[in-house]
Formats: sequence, C-alpha cells, structure tokens
Amino acid sequence: MEKDFEDRARQALAQPKNVGEMNDADSVGTVGSPDCGDMLRMWLKFTEKDGKKVIDRASFQAFGCQTAIAVASMATELLKGKTPEEARNLKPNELSGELGPLPPMKIHCGQLVEQALKSALDGTEPDTKAPVETLAGNLQARSSGKIKIVPLDDSASD
Repeated sequence: MEKDFEDRARQALAQPKNVGEMNDADSVGTVGSPDCGDMLRMWLKFTEKDGKKVIDRASFQAFGCQTAIAVASMATELLKGKTPEEARNLKPNELSGELGPLPPMKIHCGQLVEQALKSALDGTEPDTKAPVETLAGNLQARSSGKIKIVPLDDSASD
C-alpha cells in the first residue's frame, strides 16, 4: 500500500498543479509546522456561481516535504467550484484526492494543507497596495526568536 502511495505522490510531484502566488487572490492563508519544518501558503480566488460564492481558483507555494506539495497540488484542484463552507468541511484525507489515504507518518502533511486552507478561508481580502510577501522572503527575513533557520553547507552532508 505504501508503495502505491509513493508512486502516486511521485506522479503528482512530477507535474504539480497550481503552484505559485496569485496576485489577484481574495484571500491568503499561511501555516508552518515546527515539527517537520514545512511551510505552506495557499491563495484563493472566489467567484459567484448560481447565486453562491465558490472557489474559482486556488494556488499554493510550499517549502518542505514532498508529500505536502503533492497534497497541496491535489487539494487546489479539488477546491474548484466548492463553496467556502464545503471547502472548510473537507478533511485532510479528502484533500489528498487521488493520492489516496496518507501513510501514518505523512498525515501531518494533509493537516498542513487543511490548516492553510482554513487560514485562507478565515482571511480577508489582501491589501493590493502593500508589498506582496513571498514564502522565500519570509524564510530570509529575520527570525522573531521562535524559529531559527540555518542554511546547510553542502559539505556538511559528506
């Protein structure tokens, strides 16, 4: 079973969908997991369909584990056409879509995507006049003292 998951995850990583920031997003959610060092930002763009507010587009930017990237790719496809309420009620195992159930040691990846989605759904319209922060920029910014990011030297892995 884990081998099947690895094959599906590898396929999702080969061509991830909806990667990158969305300049016209209506809301943005960012989360990070100090347990594994993963960070994920999700952008949502809404439209009206049949008198309901629905997700028109979703995109993401991720730093960290490959499973989180694969789940985020699947989730952004799954979210299209869902109302905010429908999206909010999706569980991590549903967000993984065609990847299927996540192995126990990867469940946190689905939870990371779920938390970014909920953060975006709780967000407000971004200030288009303010400079857009990127995930990479956040990683280069000075730490608030809670987390210290230290780049590894290639020679350290020898």
